[in-house]
Amino acid sequence: MENDFSENARFIEAILFLENEPLSLNKLEKMTGLDEKEIKEALNEIYEVYFKENHGIILVQNDNCWSFIPDNRLNERLRKCYGRKIDKRLTKAAMETLAIVAYSQPITRKEIDNIRGVISDSIVRVLKERDYIKILGRKDVPGHPCLYGTTRKFLFEFGINSISALPKMSDIDKQRFEKDEN
Repeated sequence: MENDFSENARFIEAILFLENEPLSLNKLEKMTGLDEKEIKEALNEIYEVYFKENHGIILVQNDNCWSFIPDNRLNERLRKCYGRKIDKRLTKAAMETLAIVAYSQPITRKEIDNIRGVISDSIVRVLKERDYIKILGRKDVPGHPCLYGTTRKFLFEFGINSISALPKMSDIDKQRFEKDEN
């Protein structure tokens, strides 16, 4: 076959398939023992084959991390199989909170509360349970609160390729979404 992958490309393809989270070049270096040049060559090889040969999944780079996602041209057909049951049942408050996390990530629950003007504990818990948001780490302030961000499931179910593809906000909306620690 003309498009056989190199050993490095096959190895990285398998790792990206097995991982649930996008992987940075640094993480791939640690996992594979390959250097940055070898990894980039393998990623380019994988990208070219998946892009040119019209596969059901594609290799994407977002925030300097690499992962496989379903080709967005299949979203409608995939929704018929997997549905959008969960997002239809999200309350207005949950959708508002999800939007705050998507546009302001990484963000703490207190910052979400300050933007919304109400306590959001239960909504954050529901969004975590439904795998729309996840803990990205902890903020380096007293108490070390959790920092939240969106998941790949959020991107897929809302038909977004990456966070950078979110619709742009007006200046008024940007002011509303500003984080405030007070």
